[in-house]
Parts: sequence; structure tokens; C-alpha cells
Amino acid sequence: MPGTRKLGRTTDHRMSMLRGLVTALLENGKLETTYFRAKEVSALTEKMITLGKTNTLASRRQALAFITKEDVVTKLFAEIAPSYADRNGGYTRVLKTGPRRGDAAEMAIIELVK
Repeated sequence: MPGTRKLGRTTDHRMSMLRGLVTALLENGKLETTYFRAKEVSALTEKMITLGKTNTLASRRQALAFITKEDVVTKLFAEIAPSYADRNGGYTRVLKTGPRRGDAAEMAIIELVK
């Protein structure tokens, strides 16, 4: 079930971190992070893209409440969401890349599916 991992952080810190990661993913299209963070970011990004597909004022305001940059919200509603108009979910891909050198945490690349 998405959204149940605590990731070793308090709720405020965790949501702030995930908001930043979702914003970075939508801005750049690709992101490298730990595997479990990537799975959480994937679920939240899918929700944002689904929100962007409706393209109403209410959905834009909901996206602005979560995504930290206004230009990323504009990009979401103008470019990203219309490209997935005929797709029902599965907008992101998580690929494992192996352990991180310092602490052997499982790393992954999360990217938007073309």
C-alpha cells in the first residue's frame, strides 16, 4: 500500500522530502535515489499526473499545494499530463541500480515512461 513507509523520518520531514523529490522528478524526468524512496515518489507522482489530466482550476490548485515550484506545475499541466492522456496509469518506472558505496543502501533510478 503506497504511503505507508515511514523512511525513518517524522511526518513533516518525510512529506517535505517527498514533495521535493516529486518536484525534481517532474522537472527533470529522471531521478536517482534509494529504492524505497523511489517507490513512494512513484506513487505520489502518478497521483500528480492523474490530477494533471483533468486540467481544471481545482486540480491545478491541488497540484500547487503539493508541488513546490509553479513552473513545474505549469509543465505538468501543459506538457506531461497531455502526453499520458491515452494511458491509464503506469507513468513512472523504477529500476534498481545496486547498492550505494557508503552504506550499501539499495539504489534505484526513477523515470517517467515515454
